[in-house]
Amino acid sequence: MSVAKEQIQPEKTFTFTNDQTGEKWTFPVIEGTMGPDTVDIRSFYEETGMFTLDPSFTSTASCKSRITFIDGDKGQLLHRGYNIKDLAEKSNFMEVAYLLLYGDLPSREQYEEFRKNITYHTMVHEQLQFFFRGFRRDAHPMAIMCGVVGALAAFYHDSLDISDPRQREISAHRLIAKLPTLAAMAFKYSVGQPFVYPRNDLSFAENFLHMCFAVPAEPYKVSPILADAMDKILILHADHEQNASTSTVRLAGSSQANPFACIAAGIASLWGPAHGGANQAVLEMLEEIGSKDRIPEFIQGVKDKKYRLMGFGHRVYKNFDPRATVMKESCDKVLAELGVKDPLLEIAMELERIALSDPYFVERKLYPNVDFYSGIILKAMGFPVEMFTVLFAVSRTCGWISQWKEMMEEQSNRIGRPRQLYSGAQERDYVNLEKR
Repeated sequence: MSVAKEQIQPEKTFTFTNDQTGEKWTFPVIEGTMGPDTVDIRSFYEETGMFTLDPSFTSTASCKSRITFIDGDKGQLLHRGYNIKDLAEKSNFMEVAYLLLYGDLPSREQYEEFRKNITYHTMVHEQLQFFFRGFRRDAHPMAIMCGVVGALAAFYHDSLDISDPRQREISAHRLIAKLPTLAAMAFKYSVGQPFVYPRNDLSFAENFLHMCFAVPAEPYKVSPILADAMDKILILHADHEQNASTSTVRLAGSSQANPFACIAAGIASLWGPAHGGANQAVLEMLEEIGSKDRIPEFIQGVKDKKYRLMGFGHRVYKNFDPRATVMKESCDKVLAELGVKDPLLEIAMELERIALSDPYFVERKLYPNVDFYSGIILKAMGFPVEMFTVLFAVSRTCGWISQWKEMMEEQSNRIGRPRQLYSGAQERDYVNLEKR
């Protein structure tokens, strides 16, 4: 792959000045292939004796990456330079996973080999099924996923040497392949149905739906429209730059933890409602509204800051979420295919119509985002809200492991060690218990 690397511009520097002493420090500016320039402050503490403070790292680049680029102002999302809309409409999840892992879209031969490798890794060790019996019947599927994904390291000892590129690749293939199987097992366990083994004759999305909804009592035919919708959901959630869970995977990986542990850490981070639970929050909001008659009251409550509008707007995208357009088209097809008569889905469609035409939302660019539509699709398919974040993890695993693999290939990789601004007590003398 031919990609222009970031470079330090000798003529571009940034100078910090101490207002009290007049002392100045100059640091190089690194220019990426796209996006804002970055001030290289790696020697900042050494030269100034000070730290920088950036809570939540909203202005700090934690790494260099060639995988995903986001321009929130333009509503742009690129994977390895390819527009997300083109990938979702013209490609499939296997191609996108290959792209994220290796940097280029595969040739026909590369695609068939990769698809075969993933397909023949979809089964999990038979003893893993006993792990599920240790969980309560009503355990949250994400709690189960945190446990069983981390436990994979106990079964696949032949791919834990992170210094071996081939073992790293095998682990990447195994994780992408086995996450849908484990997710489907978590779903089946939660509803009290027997596990369904993967089938090698089905596509990635078809196989996942089959494992989730097939039962031994009768044949299950996967709808092409539902399979296509699932494939698009997987593509649109595959990677999203240095978000909380991806950063968690990278930080865990910097300690040289095995890849299964790193992905389990990412799943734990994704479980947070502020991150992976957005589409679940959409359904909970719709349930709170209750009926179409209450939508005007709810809309007014949003304007009065009484209610929170979930699934509209985005922290990164300041205009529109580029994934939402594709997801809306898919949503319309799924609802038409299933002919679902669900009050919550009717509320969602009416809420979408009003929000897109109401000046209050239009002026603030509060457009429906990908989570709004994906939540509607998943509910229509028959997934309970507890599974929404699990499906997010199935998709995001290929992004996580691609980011992990990229980091492990960096020769300058060091363990992450954020600094802090200490605001606690100064050093104190110890007082014995009797005198306190």
